[in-house]
Amino acid sequence: MKTVKMLIAMIALLASMAAYALDLDGAKGQGLGGEQPDGYLGVVKATPQAVELVSDINAKRRDAYERIARQNGITLDQVARLAGQKAIEKTAEGHYVKTPGGQWVTK
Repeated sequence: MKTVKMLIAMIALLASMAAYALDLDGAKGQGLGGEQPDGYLGVVKATPQAVELVSDINAKRRDAYERIARQNGITLDQVARLAGQKAIEKTAEGHYVKTPGGQWVTK
């Protein structure tokens, strides 16, 4: 039951991330940011706008991850890593993702 609730919460989280899609997609399309295995967005090429966008999105992601973790009795890290895996899977071809070894690569 917890798995089902967590999956529903993850779907809702990913849907809510679409609210940032224009800015986020633009940053990803320009190679400024990318998805990381830890569930957070990373800065690939630092510009003031990219750093601000990544910081804002990551704060919102952390809040959502904490809420999902509390609701499902699991750790923040477990939620974040699952979200990272899902975000990397959904990353468009040509956008950056960070490998577990810490390298930025295009998908």
